[in-house]
Amino acid sequence: MTDKRNPQAQQMGDESMARNLAWQAQAIWPQEQALFTRYRLSGPLRILDLGCGTGEITRRLADLYPQARVVGIDILEGNLALARRDSSAYGERIEYAVGDAFALRHPDAAFDLVVCRHMSQAVPHFDKVLDEIGRVLRSGGWLHLLSEDYAMLRFPRHLSTGGLPGPLPAILGLRGTSAPAGRTRAPAYRDFDPDRFWVDHALPFLESIGCDGRIGRHSPPLLETRGYGDLTVDYLIVDTVRVPRETFANILVAWRDGFAPVLAETTGRPLADVRADFDTMISDVATPPNYAVWHVPVISARRP
Repeated sequence: MTDKRNPQAQQMGDESMARNLAWQAQAIWPQEQALFTRYRLSGPLRILDLGCGTGEITRRLADLYPQARVVGIDILEGNLALARRDSSAYGERIEYAVGDAFALRHPDAAFDLVVCRHMSQAVPHFDKVLDEIGRVLRSGGWLHLLSEDYAMLRFPRHLSTGGLPGPLPAILGLRGTSAPAGRTRAPAYRDFDPDRFWVDHALPFLESIGCDGRIGRHSPPLLETRGYGDLTVDYLIVDTVRVPRETFANILVAWRDGFAPVLAETTGRPLADVRADFDTMISDVATPPNYAVWHVPVISARRP
C-alpha cells in the first residue's frame, strides 16, 4: 500500500497505537462479541481480519470460532510482529501477513466472514476497499464492519464564566484528581467545548489526508448500493457507566500521544494547547461522577 493509501502510517505505527488497540479491545469487545451470533457461522470457517493491527481481535475471533482459520492482514510489519508474538499459542489457526487492503492477494470468494474494525476512517477511498472485500467474501458471507465516526464523541462542557447546565458545576468541583497512572493532570478550569474539539480538529485532519471522519454514518449506504442484504446497524457504547473509567481514559491517553502533534499542525494551534484539551477530557473521564460517551457504529451485512 502506498503512502497515499496509508496516510496515517506514522500514527498507526507509533507505540501509542498498540496501547490504543489493547484498551479499545477491552472497552468494546465485551459488547461486540454478542453481535457475531446473528451470522450463525460455525465449523471450519475462513475468516479475514482486515486491518488487524496487533491482533487483539484476531485472537478473540479465533477463540470465538475454535474450528476456524483466521487470516490477519495489516499494512505495517511492526504491528504484525507484535501480533505474531502474542498469538504463538494459536499455531497455524492464525496467519498474519502484510497486505494491501485495496489489492488483496487472496482469490475470489475466499472467506466466509470478513471483519474490518477501526480501519475505515484511516484510509482514503474506503469504497474501493469495500469493493475488494466484496471480491474475497463469498456470496452469502458476512461483513462485520466497525466504522468510526468522530462526531459521535461526547464529553462534559466547560464554561469559564457563568454556570454550567444542570449538575455540572458540582461535578467539575471534583476535578483535580489524578489522571491515569503516569499521566499529567488536566489544566486549570477553563472554557472548553469538547464537541467542537472533534469537529474542529479530528475531522479537518482526516479530510486533509483524504479520509472520512464521518465514515460511520456513511458506511450503511455504501453497503446498500453494493447490494448487501440483512443490513443492521448497532451502536457499541463506550461510556463511563458500561466501561471502566481507567479503560476509557487510557484510550484518550493513547489518542493524545499519537495524534496531538498532527492535530496541532492541522489547526495551527500550539501542541501544548491541543494536549491540554485531551488532558481535560481524560480527567473528566477518570473523575466520577462525570459522564462521557463514545458511540461506535457496527454495520453487519450479508454479501449478495
